[in-house]
Amino acid sequence: MSRERRPKPAGAARDALRDDIAAVRSRLDALAGGEQGTPPPFEAAAKTLRNVASAFALSSFEANLLLLAAAVELDADVASLCGGLQQQNAGSGASFALASRVFQGPHWSALLPSAPLRYWRLVDLDSRRDGSLSHARLLIGERTLHHLLGLVYLDDSLHALLGAVHAAGDLWPVHRDAAARISKRLSSDADSAFVVTGGDVQSRRGVVARACADLGLRVFALRGEDVPGDATARDRLARTWMREALLSPAILLVDGGASPQVAALADRIGTALVISSEDNIADSSRSFVRLHLKAPTSNERKASWRRALGKRGEALNGSLDALSAQFELTPAQIAATIQGADDQSPDSLWRASRLQARPSFGELARRLEPTAKWDDLVLPPAQMSVLRQIATQVRQRTKVYEEWGFGGERRGLGITALFAGVSGTGKTMASEVLANDLQLDLYRIDLSQVVSKYIGETEKNLRRVFDAAEGGGVILLFDEADALFGRRSEVKDSHDRYANIEISYLLQRMEEYRGLAILTSNQRGALDHAFLRRLRFIVEFPFPDAGARADIWRRVFPAATPVEGLDTDKLARLNVAGGSIRNIAMNAAFLAADASQPVRMRDLLHAARTECAKTDKPPSEAEVRDWI
Repeated sequence: MSRERRPKPAGAARDALRDDIAAVRSRLDALAGGEQGTPPPFEAAAKTLRNVASAFALSSFEANLLLLAAAVELDADVASLCGGLQQQNAGSGASFALASRVFQGPHWSALLPSAPLRYWRLVDLDSRRDGSLSHARLLIGERTLHHLLGLVYLDDSLHALLGAVHAAGDLWPVHRDAAARISKRLSSDADSAFVVTGGDVQSRRGVVARACADLGLRVFALRGEDVPGDATARDRLARTWMREALLSPAILLVDGGASPQVAALADRIGTALVISSEDNIADSSRSFVRLHLKAPTSNERKASWRRALGKRGEALNGSLDALSAQFELTPAQIAATIQGADDQSPDSLWRASRLQARPSFGELARRLEPTAKWDDLVLPPAQMSVLRQIATQVRQRTKVYEEWGFGGERRGLGITALFAGVSGTGKTMASEVLANDLQLDLYRIDLSQVVSKYIGETEKNLRRVFDAAEGGGVILLFDEADALFGRRSEVKDSHDRYANIEISYLLQRMEEYRGLAILTSNQRGALDHAFLRRLRFIVEFPFPDAGARADIWRRVFPAATPVEGLDTDKLARLNVAGGSIRNIAMNAAFLAADASQPVRMRDLLHAARTECAKTDKPPSEAEVRDWI
């Protein structure tokens, strides 16, 4: 969210206000000279003052009170005259009693706390020395004074909470229709309220910003989680915002509207309002126009790529199919991607798209740099076949779902896989292989940050993970996910009930996620059966037999590693998984490097004993017999 710059005062507004202040000064001069009688009618010429009077429904006398308070701040002669007429020190402000002598139609209700001047804090009353309300000094609010001078900026008290949202770039056709609906409604009812669902946060913001730009409305965004829970603070926020919206036409956009606090804030705000949310707003007494943003199809994204590339895109038709299917970039992001690419080759555009769509998970996930390839995997043919099926479905999902009609309105289109097997059997490596093959980012979800003991927090964290991942279609890896995806328990207390709700929510989001989600588990039997039924792929990673272990040993050393006298058949007798084999090979390489010699069986024996000691299972004599 960007912050607004503060422009210089508008000359015309300042000049008109100067003329009004001169007229007030003339009246005060007349009073100081002893003129008596009913003051003549007075109507301000300054457009800003008239607009304020109209927006806040001020009476003529209330508008003149506001003008008098402004004149005291802006004209030293007016302040001096007011002090003299009230028999106070020079420089004192004006009061209600003095205004009653200067302007026609005075009414005591102008000073009520519920009346516009004080309710909206256009004017405050200074502390009174004599306890007299009518002689209390009138103080114009700083924001009101600046507005009368033609200055347009966001009230300082709102800066910490709100950020300006600007229209940027083109919109998808389906989103342009939504923006037009908002504009049309606001044109006929300036105080309309909307709930916009569907799409992501940036898409919803873009629609609202475009609709309001067409009407000359400023847009400011407030995060739903920043809405005060305290009713008094929430009322103060609503009142301050409404004053801001009435002073200079603006609309409030609240990102995230499912909470009761947002609904309560909506009830307090009577000006134009938009709630941007995945879900409909909680119970509110306010009437909302509801719009749902449809996601652009891959064909619409492809058309945007073609427009942005121009003639250069004619030779990239097949590549554009893949780009538009994989990355949910907006037209503005597509243009930025093309500018950021090294060239317009398919590989360069794909890399640039990955960077453009790369999500931000904060502390919830860490991006892995995959290095493993298909040749690095040692698995039985059946498991390798399933892994290749997973890669195929990720590549071809757009054709099958959209072009061939398998998508429709069905649920369960997310591609999810469970990799089950004991530690070290290649589950994480297989995830890296898929990421490398598909040229997609791989993120390992940090379950220590996602799972929370506080009710509702795990669900909120999962929402953040999936929301962030959607646009780039990244691969999500829930490593050692037993703690998160365990069996749903019998409900004995509120914590059990909420834990089951979290699992149900997770199932729903995984089914809707358009990318690939991989779960790894050391204990398949610990997973919830309903969960397993809804996974598309389950891959069992077996503990490697002697033949598989020998194959792993043959592949474990990089080509640049010097080796001497290694016997893979003897090494394969050591009954450890592939992960342990890789650890042994690396540790042996360090020993050999320190001795300035090639890796030999002796180094591997030392490294094997160190590795096995971690699990209190030292290698048997039969396993390491005749290694050296």
